[in-house]
Amino acid sequence: MKIIDISLPLNSKTPIYPDNVPLTVSVHHAMPQYQTALSSITMGSHTGTHVDAPLHAVYGGLPLDKIPLTHFVGPCRVLDFSKESNEFISKAQLEAKNIREGERILLKTYNSIRGFDSFYPNYVYLDGDAADYLAKVGVSAVGIDSLSIKQRGGADHRAHVSLLKANIPIIEGLALHEAEEKEYELVCLPLHFSNIDGAPARAILIER
Repeated sequence: MKIIDISLPLNSKTPIYPDNVPLTVSVHHAMPQYQTALSSITMGSHTGTHVDAPLHAVYGGLPLDKIPLTHFVGPCRVLDFSKESNEFISKAQLEAKNIREGERILLKTYNSIRGFDSFYPNYVYLDGDAADYLAKVGVSAVGIDSLSIKQRGGADHRAHVSLLKANIPIIEGLALHEAEEKEYELVCLPLHFSNIDGAPARAILIER
C-alpha cells in the first residue's frame, strides 16, 4: 500500500487566497518544566487544502457537517490535464474522460506542477459549462489543485454554484504533483465544525 499526501502543509508560507484570513501559529502557553506547550492557531475556513460546503455559495445551502462523509472516503479518479495549456478545464475535456455518476473526481492541472510557493492569480480553474456537466452527471465530489475552483475575479460563478447547489462538495487546494491519472482510494476528512461553510482537511490518496 502506498499513501500519497495531497494536502498543503499549514505554516507561515502557506499561500492564502487574497482577502482571506491570514494563517498564524504562535505559542500560547509554554510550560518548559513539563516539556509541554500549547499553540494558538488563527486561519480562515478556506485555508490550505479545504472543503467547500453548499453554504459557501448557495443561500440556505447545507453546512459542511450535514454532508455525509461518504462523499470524501472511497474510490476516486485523478484526471491529469497538467500537460494541456488551456486557462481552464472545459466541458469537452471532461466529456473525453467518460465520467460516471457517483465518481469522486480530482482535477490535476499545471497548478500542481508549478507548485504552491505563493498565490498565483492565473491558476487553472474549472469552466462554468464544465461544472454544469459534472453536476448533471451527478458526481460525488470534485477536487482541484487551486485555492478556488472558479476564475479569480470572474463573473461566472457556476464552478461553485452548479456543484454546490447539487450538494456536490468541492475540495480545493490539492497538491497532486505525485498523483498519476488513475484510480485511487481517497480519504479526505474536513475538520468537524458545526454549521460552517467550509473547513480545512487532510487529504490522502491510497494506492494498492
